[in-house]
Amino acid sequence: MRRLGTEGWAGLAMLVIAVAVAMPSLLGVIEPRIARPLWALLLVVFLAAVFGTGALTRRRGAAIASLCCALVSAWALILTVPATGVLHIVVVLTTALSVYVVPLPVTVAIAVVNTAAVLGASLLASSGRSEALVLAGFYLMIQIASALSTAALLREKRLRTELARAHVDARAASVMLAESTRTAERLRISRELHDLIGHQLTVLTLNLEAARHLDPERAGTHVEKADEVARALLRDVRSTVGELRAEPVDLAGALRGIVEGIPGLEVEVRVDPDVPLTEDQALAFLRLAQEAVTNAIRHSDAERLVIELSRDGADAVLEARDDGAGAGAPQLGNGLRGMRERFEALGGALTIDGRGGFRVSGRLEAP
Repeated sequence: MRRLGTEGWAGLAMLVIAVAVAMPSLLGVIEPRIARPLWALLLVVFLAAVFGTGALTRRRGAAIASLCCALVSAWALILTVPATGVLHIVVVLTTALSVYVVPLPVTVAIAVVNTAAVLGASLLASSGRSEALVLAGFYLMIQIASALSTAALLREKRLRTELARAHVDARAASVMLAESTRTAERLRISRELHDLIGHQLTVLTLNLEAARHLDPERAGTHVEKADEVARALLRDVRSTVGELRAEPVDLAGALRGIVEGIPGLEVEVRVDPDVPLTEDQALAFLRLAQEAVTNAIRHSDAERLVIELSRDGADAVLEARDDGAGAGAPQLGNGLRGMRERFEALGGALTIDGRGGFRVSGRLEAP
């Protein structure tokens, strides 16, 4: 089960505050202008709309509709209570919530309309004009301050997200550059061994073969022995070249290098050391892990991510799963679409599941 984050606790606090300021009217201390059960129903609608707006922020249309419902029900709540007081805080809650759904200028407009509702409620409560204006101005300032502070917090969160994403990209580039450098070095050494030592030993073998036919009575034994040594050395060189070219990629180390030190995301890497991979396959899995980490940071709002490489029959499978919000029918962005094309080009497949968190799995035939 996911832990309740800072924003979740803030939303819960908003609901508790809304109920608390409504208690005098619910308990009959202040009698609403309409029937108390109907007023209580308005409060339930307001609370449901506030909760829905917070829960639907990823679905913009539904979140805006829910916000509108919260605004209208908040105005109805304060206009149907014949006394001013802390109940007007409900409009402050709607203003702070609107920052998550609409642009800041629209939020300012909402604050102005909310202030008009507070002014109207104050005048209906038989407050003096001056007192009503002071109260409306007071709540306008509170709304503006709440909106600006919430906007600042959201901006800071976006900056942290972008910083984390840039961190992942930089680590991935560093790991892949190091791996590319090692691969290039192995190839360079293998070419030099083959071109220099291998060539020289081949020439030596041919010369000894010719010398063996020149004077077999005196030099035959030594020539045969030298020939055997030369051929053995040639086999050793070829074996060394093959080992250098086939040195396995350290995928576990590369994966841990990518996820190391990501702020706000706990990542666990599990790699079966017995899964063989080609360089192209290792690079595909590395890119998939990078995309999964980026998705967890930017879209899933996840706190924990597990990346696991295992063998399933004849296939190597890398699965990444997080505890984020997920999506019933996830839309493929350019990153995941490119991942699918990369795996299909290697003869594999990519599967995506957004239920109960976000899960992506890449499958390739092991060499």
